[in-house]
This record gives sequence, structure tokens and C-alpha cells, in this order.
Amino acid sequence: MRLTILGSSASYAGSGQACSGTLIQSGETSVLLDCGNGVLSMLAQVIDPLLLDAVVITHAHVDHFADLYSLQALLRYAPTGPAPVLPLYAPSGFLERMGALLSESGRRELAQAFAVEDLAECATIKVGDVWITPHHVDHIKPTFALVAEEISTGRCICYTSDTAPGKAVERAASGVHMLLAEATLPQQYAGRVPHMTAREAAQLASHVDAERLVLTHIWPTTDREVIFREAAKVFSGSVTVAKELDSFSV
Repeated sequence: MRLTILGSSASYAGSGQACSGTLIQSGETSVLLDCGNGVLSMLAQVIDPLLLDAVVITHAHVDHFADLYSLQALLRYAPTGPAPVLPLYAPSGFLERMGALLSESGRRELAQAFAVEDLAECATIKVGDVWITPHHVDHIKPTFALVAEEISTGRCICYTSDTAPGKAVERAASGVHMLLAEATLPQQYAGRVPHMTAREAAQLASHVDAERLVLTHIWPTTDREVIFREAAKVFSGSVTVAKELDSFSV
């Protein structure tokens, strides 16, 4: 299984960056986890977006789904004609929230591009060669961490999405090989809002005995060398601070 970072930035994209988006690939299967602003441009550097098998959205904050508006246009006006409807997994009521910004015709166009199914706690989705299991975490309600498991090998990744530290995300990440964890907050802001610092993400990686920690969802002005050092002091495994188009074999 391969993981490619398409967006590593929190809330807004810094220069050369995009907001939340990760591509999971196994064999012929390609799944996009979140689709924040700038992600579609990054995705097109890795694969043809028309080759996606599904998109999974973890929660309804704009930096995690903004480029779905662009993706629906790409799908509906593909060079050879409208593409097949793309499966879109998201929290209940998500499409209605997206559609609130659109006209009636725009809402119809969303429905023409995406076949939407609701995420539910621990209800595993099979997409080609990958199982994806959502787990509630502590952010806005609902927000889901996603565990992606390659069926043939059993290797698995936990993408925390946005979350405060605590039991919920620990349960989600238990037993995974790679932890793709948000590290939004500088350490001096720990606990102020439901996000993690790099140190807290590293503590989580240690607690669940992950092999590798990749820090993502990073505030654009954060010094990434500083948060690397903070995490490496806590977690003895491999630590990487994500940047766009980084790719990892799991």
C-alpha cells in the first residue's frame, strides 16, 4: 500500500502547499482521503483524477472538502463525456451542507457527480483492495479518523483527521503500522482547541506502538524543523513532517 501526501496545511495553504488530502493506493485501487483546497492540483501530478475509485471526507470543515466543488466539475465535463458517478463517503448530511452554497441546479450537478453514502462508527467500507474503517474522534461532531487496511497484506494506516488527544483517537489508531497524525498547534497552544501538537501526536504514536509517524495538518507559519525535533524527542520510531507529494510505502 502506498500513501501520498497531497495537502499538509491546516486551515489555509501556505506557499506551494494544499490543505488536507491524502491518496491511498493498493494495486489498481486509488482512494482519496479528504479533498481540501489545492488538493485536486496535487492529485493530478500523481494520477489522473478520473482514476479515483472513491473519496472519503472526514468532517465538514472547508479545508477538508473545498476541492470537491472542482472535482465535480472535472467529473461531469471529462474529455470523453461525463465520468461515472464517483462514490463519496462522508458524515451524514454532508452533501446538503455542501449544497447550501449552490443554486438548485448546482445541487443537482453535485448529485450527478457523486454517489454519497454516510460514514458510521466502525462500519467498514470496502473499496477495491482496501478496507476503510471510520472511528469517531474529538473534534466537531461528527469527525472520523480513518483506518485504511490493505486486504492482501494486513498493513494499515490511521489518518487521525482533526482531533484532540485522548481515548477516542487512541482507540482508532490502536495496532496500526503508520500513523498520519494532525499536528496543528504549536506547543504553547496545547489544549486551547480540539487539535494536537506535534508532541501530543508523538505521544499517541508511542502509545499505539506505531512503526512510523507522519505529521500533517500543520499551521502554515509553523517552523517544521522545530515540530520535527519536538516529536522525535517523544517517539523513538521514524518521524516525518509531511510535505506535498511525499510518498510512503506501508
